[in-house]
This record gives sequence, C-alpha cells and structure tokens, in this order.
Amino acid sequence: MGHREALLDGARRCLMERGYARTTARDLVAASGTNLASIGYHFGSKEALLNEALQQCFDEYIEQITRIVFADPSATPLQRVRASWEALVSMVEQHRPLKVAFVEALAQAERVPELRAQLAECYERARTTVATVVRASVDGLSDSTARQVASFLIAVCHGLQMQWLLDPQRAPTPHDLMAALEVALPAALSTRPASP
Repeated sequence: MGHREALLDGARRCLMERGYARTTARDLVAASGTNLASIGYHFGSKEALLNEALQQCFDEYIEQITRIVFADPSATPLQRVRASWEALVSMVEQHRPLKVAFVEALAQAERVPELRAQLAECYERARTTVATVVRASVDGLSDSTARQVASFLIAVCHGLQMQWLLDPQRAPTPHDLMAALEVALPAALSTRPASP
C-alpha cells in the first residue's frame, strides 16, 4: 500500500475514532504510518485528506443502502422508500461516528470555502446516485424529475438521521414517516381545495 492509500485508510480510522474536528495531522500520520510531508504531497492539507476519506465513507454507505433498497426486485417504489428509511434507522448506531464527523465538518464549512465546496460535492454525488436509484424504481421519469425526487429523499433522510442521532426515543420511525406520507401525499396532490 502506497502512502496515499495508507493516509486515506488512516484518515478513515481517525474519523471513526476521533471525529473530524478532533483529528490532528499527527493523528493521521500515526494512524497511517506515514509522515507529515506525505499529507501535503498527496492531498495539500489535512482537511482535504479528511474530506476525501469522508467522501469515500459516504459513497460506501450509499452503496450499502442501495443494495438494501434493491434486495427485493419486485418491491414497489414506496416499498423501496420504506426499506431505505428502515435501513437508515437500523444503521444509526453502526454509522454514528461517520455521521457525527460529517456534522462536525458541516459546522466548519461556513468559514472554510474549500471544505464547503467539497461537502457540496458530497451532496451532488449523493443526488446523482439516488437519482439513478429513483429512475430504476419508477419508469418514465425524466432526469430532472429524478433529481428532484432524489433531493427530497436526501433531505428527509438527513433529517431522520439527525433526529435519531439526537433523540432516538422520540424520533419518527419509518412507520411514522410512511403513515404521514400516505396522508400528506394524496392531500398534496388533490385538486380539491382543503377544507378549513
């Protein structure tokens, strides 16, 4: 394994063990068995290394969710949505360090334009992946509609995950979300004006 791969591997371990905000360049060197100069040579900065490691972790996380969503090839689109929400909730504790690291990175993004751009790219890649899943689940959707649906699903998923990270006892369950969707969706799509 070369220094670049060793640094990424070490950065992933640091994100899980120390988080984004508490990982130092020396932590990365110790975890990777490399040296400080390697961080600058391969990534330019500690933050760029952590961001790439974070992106790798999220790419793998989205792939894992996608496999679960498509485990039943005969599932309807709504069954796939429910499966994705159930998977997110069931994996909260397993992926807690990754989600906390991402929140720590988001908190710093407002003041670090490079970090903001890299995290925005994380979302763009997620939208692209989820839009592909949406198109595979619903026949005849245009690319732009699939992206809109993907953006909506990502927003719901992130909100769900944040609530489960903070307060799992009172956070909505996938069943709660589906029940709300079954009520809200027909009402939202209805052409009749709502009664007072």
